[in-house]
Amino acid sequence: MAMKSVISSLAPIGMGPMRTPDPFLFCVYHRDNYPAGNEKMEAPKRGNGADFDPNAKYRMYHGDRIPGFPQHPHRGFETLTATLEGFVDHTDSMGAAGRYGLGDLQWMTAGKGVVHGENFPLIDDKGPNTLRLFQIWLNLPSKSKMVEPTYVMHWKEQIPKIRTSDDLGTVTLWAGSLEGKQGLAPPPSSWAADPANDVMVLHLNLAPGGTYTIPPAERKGVNRMAYWVEGDALEADGKSLASQCIMTLDPSLPLKLLNPPMSTSHAEVLLLQGKPVNEPVAQRGPFVMNTQSELQQAFIDYQRTQFGGWPWPEDAVVFPRDKGRFSLLNGKEERPSGAM
Repeated sequence: MAMKSVISSLAPIGMGPMRTPDPFLFCVYHRDNYPAGNEKMEAPKRGNGADFDPNAKYRMYHGDRIPGFPQHPHRGFETLTATLEGFVDHTDSMGAAGRYGLGDLQWMTAGKGVVHGENFPLIDDKGPNTLRLFQIWLNLPSKSKMVEPTYVMHWKEQIPKIRTSDDLGTVTLWAGSLEGKQGLAPPPSSWAADPANDVMVLHLNLAPGGTYTIPPAERKGVNRMAYWVEGDALEADGKSLASQCIMTLDPSLPLKLLNPPMSTSHAEVLLLQGKPVNEPVAQRGPFVMNTQSELQQAFIDYQRTQFGGWPWPEDAVVFPRDKGRFSLLNGKEERPSGAM
């Protein structure tokens, strides 16, 4: 009898948004090799309003002079912005703001409606200004789609990390529990706030020769997918993968990953896991509800209220170069302890 394989299917990683398992809605890996910024932290080229060119060294996205995503609305789900390199300047309709990056995680519950901007200031005037991050959308069940919006900032200094037993790799636990460690608390209305939903988001970085086995899920009935996004070689479940890919996994089985010793670069893998919400998904642009009528109401509400309005002087706000990492929420500014 053949042994059951932990990998049920493989798909090419491609460019742009990647396929995700319920309870997740969307995942994209941004990697942009931005050059030195000018005195205003701007890029040398101008955007065209929708610059997503996969063949360019960097993209301006919806930005003009500064790359990024000027103010835009959301309703009905959560966004996780998990950074690896570079900086994000955040502003929103709640009057909240922040600069984060270099491994920080921002977790925002859009709930009944929020408008926010995420812009990428090119802080280093000598360059480069490499940006790497994951933007992940996590669904909210119908009972939580209209909760009050909020967000939490998880500084890299507090995010749990696990060093692999061979000392050749690091697991960053953005959400969930692993090896007795517990991820920082998500927003209170999050699908991930209930341990029964077994939501896990982790990032694995393996040096050449490094190996790590992701244990089975703690609970039954969850979905699990892994995304090999960086590196020139990777073995999964004892088999060499031909190229960077998306792995649909059997969550009841462990997944052994190896970056072969002859590899010339670090291998990086994102893992998404969780119990499915199992509700109808009606999505149009930045809104995710359960029915088309709810979607229509979202557009009506946004046109009528602007979800509280935009209290900032510009659509694409960036903070002074020397501002450092900070979070402003409910009028209170905080910074990562002992860090710039």
